[in-house]
Amino acid sequence: CYNGWYGTDCSIPSVVSPIGEWPKWLKPAHLDIPSNEVTGRLVNLNAAVEKKRPLIYVYDLPPEFNSLLLEGRHFKFECVNRIYDERNATLWTEQLYGSQMAMYESILASPHRTLNGEEADFFFVPVLDACIITRADDAPHLSLENHTGLRSSLTLEFYKKAYEHIIEKYPYWNRSAGKDHIWSFSWDEGACYAPKEIWNSMMLVHWGNTNSKHNHSTTAYWADNWDKIPSDRRGNHSCFDPAKDLVLPAWKRPDVTSLSAKLWSRPRENRKTLFYFNGNLGPAYTSGRPEATYSMGIRQKLADEFGSTPNKEGKLGKQHAEDVVVTPLRSENYHEDIANSTFCAVLPGDGWSGRMEDSILQGCIPVVIQDGIFLPYENMLNYESFAVRIREDEIPNLIKILRNINETEIEFKLTNVQKIWQRFLYRDSILLEAERQQTGFGQVEDWAVEFLQQSDDDVFTTFLQ
Repeated sequence: CYNGWYGTDCSIPSVVSPIGEWPKWLKPAHLDIPSNEVTGRLVNLNAAVEKKRPLIYVYDLPPEFNSLLLEGRHFKFECVNRIYDERNATLWTEQLYGSQMAMYESILASPHRTLNGEEADFFFVPVLDACIITRADDAPHLSLENHTGLRSSLTLEFYKKAYEHIIEKYPYWNRSAGKDHIWSFSWDEGACYAPKEIWNSMMLVHWGNTNSKHNHSTTAYWADNWDKIPSDRRGNHSCFDPAKDLVLPAWKRPDVTSLSAKLWSRPRENRKTLFYFNGNLGPAYTSGRPEATYSMGIRQKLADEFGSTPNKEGKLGKQHAEDVVVTPLRSENYHEDIANSTFCAVLPGDGWSGRMEDSILQGCIPVVIQDGIFLPYENMLNYESFAVRIREDEIPNLIKILRNINETEIEFKLTNVQKIWQRFLYRDSILLEAERQQTGFGQVEDWAVEFLQQSDDDVFTTFLQ
């Protein structure tokens, strides 16, 4: 940081930092300045800072938990939501895990942030697990030697070390036994591998598995499996507790084309496809994931019934239909295809997937097939008003169920999707970047112009609510 500034984002001023250079989130709402009759050097100015509840204190952890992980990532697009080209122009990434950085930056730059832990309502602990786990099995600075090859075990250890650091260096944990602390777990199975010491806290995740049905690791990637982590380290907690935790949307790259075309608002009569899913369908298809346990077998069951593309044996799904698309073939017009559909499948991958976000952002009614697993905001929003839940054992009856939903209910759900779609955008993070562009270059790009036109609650605002 420059002289006079400190903190993970170099935004925290010291006594030598000019008040005019303070970040917006910290600038006073007003200053009490003596009248002109006062002579002599002005030493003290009374500054009142406007506070917005809830107030969040962000722990300034050692860099091994965040900045060094960002610096040491093997591939430039990993675990971030943007990079910069040689002209210093912003390049947004397709990394779904970029949500962790987007949320972190929004908290750091928010007027809800406080530097006074005594007045804080919540405490955010910034451990960037997406940067740990994504390359933990081949990064020289992250050793799996003591973790039997499990990236999940290594990541648990990082969170435990962060916990040990804050209870040693700060007095705030014991105030509520950690209940007012917030941790972010962005990887495929969320907080399944959280150390037992921090389970009282609030977990921000993308995987809301309550373990009511799937009470074991659901990933098909063995290095992320948490079943073999000893209970004396992990405890016996579920992966998600809807009474205290929150599922957040994954990161989606700002798509100017989709936004300007207002795909989210496309009316029912223009949505000719009844049901749509485009994605990996498992070993029965060319280039499909070879593991039978991938997606807990859900994608495979769906393809077996409704596959619209021939599998390796040249077979279509047993109940394939002209207005039903279930295909592993990548589409060049993916967002347009979703916007042309009435219902869109939301299925798991190795844990969560970004299908809920794809569906909502293109105005399609999400059809959720994953028992006992919460989706974004499901413990906050009325999902029945805009989504359809199908039990896994009802997959053979899926299309029959959808065809029996009357037009009034379909219109009702589509209308409600259009009311909430912005809650699945990280607009605050995007506009922070637009502000940096404006400051640095005196202009903004097309994506910034488009996002400036959106004004409803986004992910960060919903989180605060």
